[in-house]
Amino acid sequence: MSGNTVRTEAIRAINDYTFETTIDFKNSSSIDLFGDNVFSISIMKKRLPKEIFKKVNKTMEEGTRLDASVADVVASAMKDWALDNGATHYAHVFFPLTGLTAEKHDSFLMPDLAGNAMAEFSGSTLIQGEPDASSFPNGGLRETFEARGYTAWDVTSPAYIMENPNGATLCIPTAFVSWTGEALDKKTPILRSMQALNIQAQRILKLFGDDSGKMVNATCGAEQEYFLIDRNFVSARPDLLATGRSLFGAPAPKGQEFDDHYFGAIPDRVLAYMCEVERELCKLGIPVKTRHNEVAPSQFELAPVFETANLATDHQQLVMVTLRKIAKKYGMSCLLHEKPFSGINGSGKHVNYSFGNATQGNLLDPGETPHENAQFLVFTAAIIRAVHKHAKLLRAVVATAGNDHRLGANEAPPAIISIFLGDQLSDVFGQIQNGDATSSKGGGTLNIGVDSLPNLPKDAGDRNRTSPFAFTGNRFEFRAVGSAQSVSGPLVAMNTIFSESIDYVATELEKRTGGDGAKLNDAVKEVIKEIMDAHGDVIFNGDGYTDAWQEEAARRGLPNLKTTPDSLPCLVDDDIVEIFSKYGVLSRKELESRMEIYLEQYILKIAVEARISIKMADTQIYPAAVAHQTMLADNCLKLRELGLTCDDESLTHITELSSKLREASKHLKAVMAHKSEETLAEATHCCEEIIPAMEALRTVADSIEEMVADDLWPLPTYQEMLFMK
Repeated sequence: MSGNTVRTEAIRAINDYTFETTIDFKNSSSIDLFGDNVFSISIMKKRLPKEIFKKVNKTMEEGTRLDASVADVVASAMKDWALDNGATHYAHVFFPLTGLTAEKHDSFLMPDLAGNAMAEFSGSTLIQGEPDASSFPNGGLRETFEARGYTAWDVTSPAYIMENPNGATLCIPTAFVSWTGEALDKKTPILRSMQALNIQAQRILKLFGDDSGKMVNATCGAEQEYFLIDRNFVSARPDLLATGRSLFGAPAPKGQEFDDHYFGAIPDRVLAYMCEVERELCKLGIPVKTRHNEVAPSQFELAPVFETANLATDHQQLVMVTLRKIAKKYGMSCLLHEKPFSGINGSGKHVNYSFGNATQGNLLDPGETPHENAQFLVFTAAIIRAVHKHAKLLRAVVATAGNDHRLGANEAPPAIISIFLGDQLSDVFGQIQNGDATSSKGGGTLNIGVDSLPNLPKDAGDRNRTSPFAFTGNRFEFRAVGSAQSVSGPLVAMNTIFSESIDYVATELEKRTGGDGAKLNDAVKEVIKEIMDAHGDVIFNGDGYTDAWQEEAARRGLPNLKTTPDSLPCLVDDDIVEIFSKYGVLSRKELESRMEIYLEQYILKIAVEARISIKMADTQIYPAAVAHQTMLADNCLKLRELGLTCDDESLTHITELSSKLREASKHLKAVMAHKSEETLAEATHCCEEIIPAMEALRTVADSIEEMVADDLWPLPTYQEMLFMK
């Protein structure tokens, strides 16, 4: 390759790049570092007076209201611990409806009258902060001139210290609400929904003899997929810089068709990055368990173990921040967009979900004989009912501009929300539907056929990667969540619809037993049979990618909402508003605001992509096409001057493509000029007019890329970005 373009300079920089690590991994293990930067229960136990610690711990374990009288003592201990660990500032961290993390830093230091400085941090400061509520998305809940909003300390999510090269900051997880009390964040609804789930689940447990009152918590383990691309390439791609995905790019000669990247040996540079990410997350008490190459080239995955849903949500935000931050140190960019590259796998964030308490453990663990585990069957039946009744809501909470590229594609579950139960549970529920469950299919053992290898215990059912909501042994996996999303929205939706369904089941069982425990078994069978008769159509164990399933789902009456504008309006459907209001999770105003915000975010993202597409087409791709066209024309002219024959086919083709590119760019500008007064109408226009116009422009541009001489092409190619490390 010749020339001196940004692209060639990026390639030279990558070839010359070497990374160095200063981590002494032999003498400093992640186990020793775990929770070092967290104001954890063990730290509080050491630093707080015994009675104060008991009160704080009770709030954390039982969800009781915090005794405000303890705040000053906790604040003082937290401040001292933070100062001992090098912190100079504190920040109330919250999660606005941008989906990102927000924080305002304040110094501990205050001057006194003698001209000295002292460190101050009071209980009132710990409990409450006051950011500007009008500067964050609120969907009409606040006027621009109405600025007041509050952050409120979330005791259930421990404070932590974020380090940077020149200092450290004490970070205090908080909820964020308006002056009038509406939720402006991702945390408040999840705390409300967890409270609702606990109240309803306690009723079921009480029917089965558990009067302990131990709090039932939703739990979450979110698998995070991401791409790592060299920063030199990203810097040379305006689309990746501005949108996180490539708006142009012809397919590489080699993609993922060999399946050679999945679980392959991790490149040294990437592995060094992963190790440092894990160390930083360990310091923050985030229990990272798994790392590996994903299916697509340059795609990877990180997965933590289960935590309570609120803590897992906070930790997921920290995971995304850390992945991006550490990537810079290793000369890479971490792309969390759901579909950064066309034609290869996109990235999801599979939300593994369950709930349980201290006495029962995981309430979605079927045990060895699930047909005998009536309590498990009751909770699972409630989930089946909820997913069937509120499939549109589950689709809506994963609806984003980025995720629309992924849902329904080969690597992602379809937009049709269905449940995979597997052979064992499908058989058990089928038996109940037909009378009585008397057996459970066993897993058996698997003989590999090699004497030196042991027989393996075989699960009772296979896994299904095409199902958006799959039972995977002792939990459900919501696979449709996008990689760049907060897990809060999906968790809030699940907690709320499960609360409503568990409420329904508990009410039916209470009615049919009248407090007589001897009648419970028959009542359970009756209720589960009725649920399966009414809602069993949501269960599908087959291949969700086939056209046959699309047709079958339509016959079953399952919704198939393919785009974000199709999906988001259901957030304000009367039945959704009713259950969210009934369980105190979100009011109608709060739901309306969220629909408005998410539609607006969709519109803004599409608009940015369209503007970048036009700019790249006009200022980078078209000039490259003209340069190639000129080169061919000059060559033809020279050949004719020599009396030789010139093949005009290539020249004609590039001339036609250049003209089509200009026409496609002009058309995209025209459809972008449209403006609707209604947000939903504008989002629909983006979906039906702007996106197809962008795709038409891309089709022409990608054809030009495949023709233009390599030294004239200005953009890093798919082959370079995906395979050069």
